[in-house]
Amino acid sequence: MLSFVKNYMESITGIEIYPIISLTIFFTFFVVLFWWVFTAKKEHIKEVSNLPLEN
Repeated sequence: MLSFVKNYMESITGIEIYPIISLTIFFTFFVVLFWWVFTAKKEHIKEVSNLPLEN
C-alpha cells in the first residue's frame, strides 16, 4: 500500500513544495506562540486562568 502511494505521489508534478509549506506554517505558528507567551502580561494570564473557576 505504501509503495502505491509513494509511486503515485512521485508522479504528481510540483508536489515537493507542500512539505516545505507545511514546515514553514508549523514553524511560524510556534514562533508566534512562543513570542506571545513571553510578551503577554501576567495579569492577563492570571485572569484567563481563573475563568473556569468563576461562577
